[in-house]
Amino acid sequence: MKKSSHPIIPRKTIYRLSIYLRCLARLRENGIGTVSSEALAKAAGVKSTQLRKDLACFGTFGTRGLGYDVTELSTKIADELGTSRLQPVILVGVGNLGLALLSYRGFEKEGFEIIAAFDAELRRKRDKEIKQPIYGMDKLREFAQTHGVKMAILTVPAAAAQEVANLLVNSGITGILNFSPIVLSLPEEVIVNNVNLAIELENLSYFIQE
Repeated sequence: MKKSSHPIIPRKTIYRLSIYLRCLARLRENGIGTVSSEALAKAAGVKSTQLRKDLACFGTFGTRGLGYDVTELSTKIADELGTSRLQPVILVGVGNLGLALLSYRGFEKEGFEIIAAFDAELRRKRDKEIKQPIYGMDKLREFAQTHGVKMAILTVPAAAAQEVANLLVNSGITGILNFSPIVLSLPEEVIVNNVNLAIELENLSYFIQE
């Protein structure tokens, strides 16, 4: 699935690369041109040895004593993550959560654009105006293939999630951000990131107990 000759990068490293990219974006906004590995690691909340190990996954760059060129490193990481151009994303399940995600304008700044939504109930009354078109489920496969979409956000009820996920895979989707509270059974080449808000709250609950 990955595009170059270097070894496959561990998933946790990919997650940290996303954090480094956001730290670098803040540095650029503040007009800072170079950053040391120690300063960038501190901003990202990791050890500098970990940062250097992560960045070594795709070659050596940065100048000893001078640190990293902020723009160069940003470009390198964005290329690696595939976000150097706007990535098209579709959303399936336009209920309250789906509507909120469709209305959120922050994705485009991060390199993603939700270009369309799909729902089994097109006529459902929705109290928010959104810019994306909403189509019926019968249009999903053709749309995804025509527009070269590889990523989808799944916000359907648990009972429908597996069936819809199967449709997404058959439509050429290889990455799913799953908000449905169910473990999906899909081919191993399909990457699924699960976002279960109840589990996250439960986790917080444990740590805030006196």
